[in-house]
Amino acid sequence: MSGFLPPQYPYERLSGLRALAESLPGGVVDCSIGTPCDPPPPEAVRALATSGAERGYPPSAGTPAYRSAAVEHLARTFGVEVEPSAVAACVGTKEMVASTPHYLHLRDPSRDTVLYPSVSYPTYAMGARLAGCRAVPVPPLSADGGGLDLESVDPSDARRALLLWVNSPANPSGGLTDLAAAAEWGRRHGVPVFSDECYADYTWDGPPRSILESGCEGVVAVHSISKRSNLAGVRAGFFAGDGALVAYLRDVRQHAGMMVPGPVQAAAAVTWSDDAHVAVQRARYLERLELLAHALSQAGCPTPLPAGGFYLWPSVPDRWTDGWAMAEDLAKSSGILVSPGDLYGADGAGHVRIAVVQPTERLALVAQRLAASGWS
Repeated sequence: MSGFLPPQYPYERLSGLRALAESLPGGVVDCSIGTPCDPPPPEAVRALATSGAERGYPPSAGTPAYRSAAVEHLARTFGVEVEPSAVAACVGTKEMVASTPHYLHLRDPSRDTVLYPSVSYPTYAMGARLAGCRAVPVPPLSADGGGLDLESVDPSDARRALLLWVNSPANPSGGLTDLAAAAEWGRRHGVPVFSDECYADYTWDGPPRSILESGCEGVVAVHSISKRSNLAGVRAGFFAGDGALVAYLRDVRQHAGMMVPGPVQAAAAVTWSDDAHVAVQRARYLERLELLAHALSQAGCPTPLPAGGFYLWPSVPDRWTDGWAMAEDLAKSSGILVSPGDLYGADGAGHVRIAVVQPTERLALVAQRLAASGWS
């Protein structure tokens, strides 16, 4: 058979490590995937049950309430003003990341390249492949995975680029990108810049940032309630920015039947309008980051806190050959399941990613196991 065959889904490769971790008394502490464990805002759950929006087809672009709540969220959080017409709904931001290259390639078949961070969530590259496009990684500016070395992009790749993806705070590294510089690079080269900002509310080094702070021309910001509000299961987000880009994607997505369910839109509008639950969640994640970073550092694996996000990204100490060897040892000794760094690109091979998305008492169990194991 010729043509595209999907590779094994990255996290399915962890099944052997999961079995090792599960064998410990108390079982596995799964920190491999960024799945929230904490409760969503109760007001949002009530809206899911009481909106009455389940009977009819929801607007693909998002209800006026949905888009207005998104506009107000952008204004409160980042101090940016965007017209409701320059905002549209998406069915969770993962599908937005995966589908956008396909739609933009239809718009301009002369361009066939997706630029994306070389250390990043796998869907940026996969979206290019699903669109029949070239996926060209951009190296980081620093060893910790922060920023993008955009000046290293080959001019021929820039001329062929459909879009550039940036992700700040970054998954997996937690690094921050100079979003204004990325926007300027895109405008200078005529390349739309799409900024995945789903972790922006969990920025630890300074205030949250958005690429829209540099203006909307040529840029689109993508946001989600999955991480912000512990609602990954309902699949809801929005994209906002350049009016022409948003309008094109809004219209083609309507033809494709991309619709956030009506009750979900009602719940999402509630979450975008509230910041108090985010403050509570920020405190939880910071406590967990500090707890586990300290435990790993005490056990002989220096683990810095990230500039943003809820992932730890320690370098693999010399006693292990790579992230897979370290992940296996962690599973055996402490029952924690982590992701080897090469799941996020070849440049991540010298790291592991640890998502602090388990209850604090479960992470404390990992710390106790590490201390008892003599791991260091």
